Amino acid sequence: MKNVKILHFTLLFVFVHACFAQADFAPFFYDNGPYNYNGNMALFSLSEDTAVGTQIYCLNGTDPEGQEVRYGLSFDPGSKEYFRVNSKTGNITLAEKLDREKQDSIDVLVSITDGQSKVVERVTVFVMDANDEKPEFQNLPTIIEVLETTESGSSIYKVEAVDKDTGSGGSVNYFLQDGGGNFNGKEQFMSSSATLTINVIDAQDTPPAFIGTPYFGYVYEISLPGSEIFTVVAKDGDVGSPNPIQYSFDSGDDGVFSINKTSGCITLLTDPMYLKREIFNIKVKASEVSPEGRLLDSGATMLVIRVVDLNNNPPTFYGENGTQNMFQLTMYEHPPEGEILRGLKITVNDSDQGANAKFNLRLIGPGRMLRVVPQTVLNEAQVTILVEDSAAMDFEKHHFITYKLLAVEIDTPERFSATADIVIHLLDTNDNAPKFSSEYYIARIPENSPGGSNVVSVTAIDPDSGPWGDVKYSIYGSGAELFSIQPASGIIYTQPWASLDAEVRSKYNFYVKAEDAEGKYSLAEIFVTVLDLNDHPPAFNNNFLEKTMVIGAPVKIEAVDQDAEIPNNVIEYAIMKAEPDNNIFDIDADTGEIMLKSYIKSMAIIQNITKQTDCTWSLVVQARDRGKPSFSTTAVIKIDITEAVKSRFVSYFLGLRKRPGAVFGICFAAVTFAISLTIFISTLIYWNSVKKTRVQSKGKIRKIIRRSVV
Repeated sequence: MKNVKILHFTLLFVFVHACFAQADFAPFFYDNGPYNYNGNMALFSLSEDTAVGTQIYCLNGTDPEGQEVRYGLSFDPGSKEYFRVNSKTGNITLAEKLDREKQDSIDVLVSITDGQSKVVERVTVFVMDANDEKPEFQNLPTIIEVLETTESGSSIYKVEAVDKDTGSGGSVNYFLQDGGGNFNGKEQFMSSSATLTINVIDAQDTPPAFIGTPYFGYVYEISLPGSEIFTVVAKDGDVGSPNPIQYSFDSGDDGVFSINKTSGCITLLTDPMYLKREIFNIKVKASEVSPEGRLLDSGATMLVIRVVDLNNNPPTFYGENGTQNMFQLTMYEHPPEGEILRGLKITVNDSDQGANAKFNLRLIGPGRMLRVVPQTVLNEAQVTILVEDSAAMDFEKHHFITYKLLAVEIDTPERFSATADIVIHLLDTNDNAPKFSSEYYIARIPENSPGGSNVVSVTAIDPDSGPWGDVKYSIYGSGAELFSIQPASGIIYTQPWASLDAEVRSKYNFYVKAEDAEGKYSLAEIFVTVLDLNDHPPAFNNNFLEKTMVIGAPVKIEAVDQDAEIPNNVIEYAIMKAEPDNNIFDIDADTGEIMLKSYIKSMAIIQNITKQTDCTWSLVVQARDRGKPSFSTTAVIKIDITEAVKSRFVSYFLGLRKRPGAVFGICFAAVTFAISLTIFISTLIYWNSVKKTRVQSKGKIRKIIRRSVV
């Protein structure tokens, strides 16, 4: 039975699978025709200049059952894989560079699948031409010969070029550029060149020509008679069979130069000092010589000979007594800016001429304290040194200043130069006020310090020399009366008679003045703190106090410590003794509040504890400060305890029976108030009656006046 069931299940599975297989239809591509970028890529073409990575097409298809489709593409074995596809979107991108001249079409297998069925189609992608190839000349380079007498317009050679591109990009024109074509979206024109050598066969029809013109020669001041100045060179213009050349002067030599008629070498005939001109413009002629010795065609050119000075003299500095390379001057520090250093007598000279005697002057040294004029010199000049930075010329920083005065030629290859030392010795002036080491000084001194005790030492420095650098100290200000200062050392101390007390005054501040011999000064502020010592014990207002306590409410005592600072003036309270019983009261150590212990709620509890009916207590209370050493004092507190149900007013009057002085004061105040109130009321009544009388009198007078008028 088991085997039969298994067979039945297998047959059922096959039947179900067959039913589903019959219902599955293959997916298919949309056929959108040519010139479209969406479909199965049939009849698709793209330009060979398309950039790698560009999206070029989108495979697009569907499944009849609506299943999601995936796309793919592949190539024949051994073929380059030019494209990649996104299997989900169908987007195809270019993966390899295209070249139509190597491959003008690409076979691609595109596929679409719904997971059950897969459809594969072979399509051909055509690669379109772009103008990316240059034309190439054929049979070049080459050499041809042409007679120089060939007529204009004659054909002498035919060139041929081939361009691998198609269409207009492959057409060739032989004038300025080829046909052009599209490449990377732009119109591009490409060209090639080749060498065609044309040898022209000479004919005797051209006069001689000078080579290497224009000609320039130079005579120097050290040149000797017979020195070679220049050599001219000319050749026959007919290079095929040239004639020899003969040289001569045509004009401008003034008889001071000669020329070798065969070599063209020009020489000097006299000493340069006898030359009357600086520039000679000589016309030189070159003539062809026939085999028979006759002079034939000739050509001419100009030779310019300049008489020039040699750069054989460097710049030189001079003082009042001749050549000098060090100049010194003594002056006060901080001269005015722009001031001329008149004590320096400097001249500079270069004995050469023209550009050889042109040079620059500049100063090299610390900062830019000084400036030289002029900065450019031709031949000779008086040198002026000016103050540029007065503040930097400071005796306290530099007792002397050294600069290098440098003269350097500008336009000569030798760049000759000269230097001279400028040494300025500075003299001091009182240009500085004393300066304290700090803008303020903080000092602390115990209040029990004896008179004449040192408080603080101040220091001020004046960088000036001599008496200008001596500093004298003094103090002033509202807080300086208890202090003094040693004028020379700057030590501040208390007056011999001074007694410091932190409880009277703990802070002093005043000014200290540092002054030089001419009255230049600076100030600093002194802050003195008198340190408190624990020299006062706490004190109660009265060493015997009377208090009335309502059960449930505390009474407060207070002591005062005259010390100025904590912890010397911080007080702690304690109950030293209580009669008739020590276990009734507690005290707050910080505030001095005295209260019954928390379990005492009524008079009955107190009487039960003490076995007494009297509710008057005597407490000895101690007040102790927290200083070192610590001081304390005690006071006796008499406390009457009343029931909590009594009002404070009643409790107060009950306590008065033991304070006759307070009762007398209250009675006296009540009688005084009653008398004052009686006098005040009587005065008001009196003045009110007086006012009414005056009003009635005025009314009667008005009536009388009116009657008189009528």
